[in-house]
Amino acid sequence: MNRPMNRIAAAAVLVSSAFLPMAYLAAHCEVPCGIYDDGARITELKEDYSTIAKAIAQIVELSETHNANAHNQLVRWVTTKETHATNIQHTIAQYFMTQKIKANDKHYVDKLTAAHGVMVAAMKCKQSADPATAVALQAAITKFEVAYVGHSHP
Repeated sequence: MNRPMNRIAAAAVLVSSAFLPMAYLAAHCEVPCGIYDDGARITELKEDYSTIAKAIAQIVELSETHNANAHNQLVRWVTTKETHATNIQHTIAQYFMTQKIKANDKHYVDKLTAAHGVMVAAMKCKQSADPATAVALQAAITKFEVAYVGHSHP
């Protein structure tokens, strides 16, 4: 490949990276760095849940309003809900399931089952604007925290 093509390829990579979801860019690395903060990750799961719960409440409220500004805000809340549900799924998959939950752990099945429950609950929050899905997600996160840490923090 010649130099102008190398520059074009490099520019294409830079431009396309601008369109990657922030959850992907912000995910904990998959290099065995040894820098882990389980408590911070669980706090992030809870913050994402809180945003999802608020988004669902706003979606329900705005869906009864019939004006352009309300529709605009409704779309923004749906996007926010999707982003935070995806953040939860990425944290569970990329941090906990691939790096922290070990097959030789005596609580492996309990931790893995609880992690899967969080991922499914986050998926259901994407699929629905029913407040019950947010309640189920909160319960799944709490169940995961108890399975993973042995207790829950508010």
